[in-house]
Amino acid sequence: MSTPVEKIKERLTIEEVVSSYVKLEGVGKNFKARCPFHNEKTASFYVSPDRNSYYCFGCGAKGDIFSFVEQFEGLDFMGALRLLADRAGIPLVFEKTETKSEKERLYMIMEEATKFFENGLEKAGPAQEYVKKRGLTAETVKNFRVGYIPADWRLLYFHLKEKKYTDEEVEKAGLAKKADDVSKGYYDRFRGRVMFPIMDSSGRVIAFSGRILIDDDKSAKYLNSPDTMLYNKSTVLYGIDKAKQDIRSKNYTIMVEGQMDLVLSHQAGIRNTVAVSGTALADSLTSKENVVNNLGIVRRLSPNIILAFDSDPAGRKAAMRSAGIALSLGMDVKIADLPDGKDPADLVLTNPEEWKNVLRKAKPVVEFQIDAVMREVSAKKLDSRKIPPLLREKVFPFILSLGGAMERSLFIKMIHERTGLSEESVRQDLTNENKRLISQDRQTPQSNAIVSDIATVTRLEHITRKLFGLLAYLDQEQMKNIDTEGIRASIKHIAGGERYDNLIRGIESLKNELILEAEIYFGKNIQEKEIKSHIDELLLNLEEDIIREDLSIAMSQLHQAEKIKSSDEEKNDLMKKCQVLALRISEISKKRKL
Repeated sequence: MSTPVEKIKERLTIEEVVSSYVKLEGVGKNFKARCPFHNEKTASFYVSPDRNSYYCFGCGAKGDIFSFVEQFEGLDFMGALRLLADRAGIPLVFEKTETKSEKERLYMIMEEATKFFENGLEKAGPAQEYVKKRGLTAETVKNFRVGYIPADWRLLYFHLKEKKYTDEEVEKAGLAKKADDVSKGYYDRFRGRVMFPIMDSSGRVIAFSGRILIDDDKSAKYLNSPDTMLYNKSTVLYGIDKAKQDIRSKNYTIMVEGQMDLVLSHQAGIRNTVAVSGTALADSLTSKENVVNNLGIVRRLSPNIILAFDSDPAGRKAAMRSAGIALSLGMDVKIADLPDGKDPADLVLTNPEEWKNVLRKAKPVVEFQIDAVMREVSAKKLDSRKIPPLLREKVFPFILSLGGAMERSLFIKMIHERTGLSEESVRQDLTNENKRLISQDRQTPQSNAIVSDIATVTRLEHITRKLFGLLAYLDQEQMKNIDTEGIRASIKHIAGGERYDNLIRGIESLKNELILEAEIYFGKNIQEKEIKSHIDELLLNLEEDIIREDLSIAMSQLHQAEKIKSSDEEKNDLMKKCQVLALRISEISKKRKL
């Protein structure tokens, strides 16, 4: 019997899946594109229909339709499986497995809780009135799975206990808390709130944000799930599952603050909108757990973003922080200037066209800040001598974040036209500010490597999971003709003792989950010859990716050594190290044919 993976691969070709994310160009019987996993000007990313795989000669990204979706969408294997199964029209019905992973149990709990909240809204007149008053249609409530839980201490807890979930599981899902008085047991985290499920890119519920229905002046207006095994605030954006297709097709993202802002924007037909509500923008592309962060996912969908935050001081501050992060990740950032006292939800309710006009008039962040400085000078009737300090504080950081000299020149000219300051003086001040920042870097050198290649870490994580999952599966199935201990010894030789210990430490707690993934991916009837072929390829991939990781670190160290003007001997040693590692990667690549 075919596995779900095999059935999906029969329905979906590699070129069909990849082309829905990036534009492919035919080259003979293959296809090429600019790699979605690292910045490049010349296409080095190739898709091979014959091998049903992809490979990037620039960053080394490689795999099948599942690994591509995992890397691009920031999903785990099960998330990619669900997404592709839905697309292929294949129901996910697995053979009976001895155990479900802890993670899968938590996904089941979150789905059960969502249904419970949805049923709760259907029975709660006041909650329905609130939702209606905020302008949500019945269709929108259904699409976003909006729910409600009454102000009772243990309604959800008792419901989940009836469904045979343990106290520990309910707590780990972030749905219950343990009372300070141990004798009172657990109680619901969410009570008396309209509930908004937060979903990952594949549509699985991973967290909740609850808006209090009746304000008691004691409880928080909004309450969000804590970080859990499923949910990390920096790796998801509210609404990303529903917005991603429109972001791709329109080639820009609209980012708002609140749930209502997002839901009503989608209701008005502007579906390339995501929200930071209940989440947190990360200032890097990957998390410490090697998962692609929220802005990393958005950046892959499109490098263009409009920030449409509230017009109050807190909203402006949040917008500027978010703009700085997005610019540092190489994104083209615009700011939507909302009328004072208004948020997107207000605009959509009163006049959807006004909301669309605000978005059309969005300005590049540097221009927006120049305008803000001039408004401040005018409103406070400040002396013109106050303009340069304000520019240095509020505008220069964003100009210095721009990658190209042409873009910087454009805004230097704009400052000259708006303020009367000479272009030369502005350019000199920018140069001085840049030197000051470099000097700061020398005094506090970075201890962590700067990894420009997004794919490296996430791909290494993916290969490690596949390899150790397959080994654990083989141990369980007791295939005596395959030397699993010898394979582990090869991994240790490739990785080195310390790195191997770190890999083992991170994988051990995921053993059941990885066995489940391996069983689903490879199937029960896989032959020993196929297994050995898979392992050989995974070992080759592991070696290549570890070398690439070492090369990335060495190049970062070389960059830092040049920046702080280290000795020629130190720089030469680092350069030689980079050359040796690059040669090793080239040798491995020669062993592999696309």
